Amino acid sequence: MSRKIRIGFTADFVGEDGSFFVPGPGLKLVDERLHADYGIFPKFLREVTPEQIRGFDMIVSFRPLWKESSLVGNNQLLSIHRLGVGYERLDVPALTKAGIILCITPKAIRRPMATSIITLMLALSLRLTTKEKLLREGRWAEVPQYKGWSLEGKTLGSIGVGNIGHDMFRLAKPFAMKHIAYDPYAKEAALADADIKLVDLDTVLAESDILNISCPLTEETRHMIGEKELRKMKKTAFLINTARGPIIDEPSLTKALQEGWIRGAGLDVFEQEPPSLDNSLFKLDNVILTPHSLCWTNELNMLQWEEVLSQMSQIIKGEMSESMVNPEAWNTPQFKFKMKNFQVAIK
Repeated sequence: MSRKIRIGFTADFVGEDGSFFVPGPGLKLVDERLHADYGIFPKFLREVTPEQIRGFDMIVSFRPLWKESSLVGNNQLLSIHRLGVGYERLDVPALTKAGIILCITPKAIRRPMATSIITLMLALSLRLTTKEKLLREGRWAEVPQYKGWSLEGKTLGSIGVGNIGHDMFRLAKPFAMKHIAYDPYAKEAALADADIKLVDLDTVLAESDILNISCPLTEETRHMIGEKELRKMKKTAFLINTARGPIIDEPSLTKALQEGWIRGAGLDVFEQEPPSLDNSLFKLDNVILTPHSLCWTNELNMLQWEEVLSQMSQIIKGEMSESMVNPEAWNTPQFKFKMKNFQVAIK
């Protein structure tokens, strides 16, 4: 007798009242399209345990850590589907060794993230939050003192020009800015549609009027922007980070904003999340802060569910997904063994 596919969800998808809080018809789609049983981890643990994942063929995850110790003794789990594009919380070599596929959702996140960057760029250059504060405080007469800054003819730079960074430049084309980027893994020919010139790190720091960060957090990129790098930027420049907080050394950025090394910043991410309420950044009026959620829309959540379900459908049919982080896991003896058992069980 065949069984249904078993899909798990980490407990961070459930609110304190027990309701499933991620917008979109996620569980309904799982049932309708995959005809699967699903289960939600009984509680949130910072690190996933072997007991939590036992009995599941696939798992949708967001916040918890996945380490080698999470996978001990598991001979069933085929794939983990992480909402978003960052995967620093997961030990990818350990997953590959265990024959577990890791998928992310780059298609769903691309446009909402690129739009978020443009939103911060416009808000900073037009001094949106300052002007709103003037209005709310009845300081109408002071408005002429707070002019914004035009974008036309300025230089938009990016550290990282992959899926999100590339789309940001495409959206920015009508602003008539010069486009430059630092990305050691990018090819300039692939960026021609957005008129992007690849340069070295020092050049993108020194020449950008708006500097965006759209690279993953790795040991290579952790604190890649510190005091030395910030001092290379223009005093009139804005820095935008919607990627990961630890890419920037936060104390150095705070000092740069306090002392005027740069004009301002827009941050959707922080070194510690959630940040402490006594964080010095909260006291500054030349930085716009949002709680790692600027891109969250109903459309984003629907796109993520669609992408995850598409990935799962492909794996069930024995097809590789293009959103795999570790496609090499597909050909490991561990994955092949589990896939064979899975296909026999669900027939």
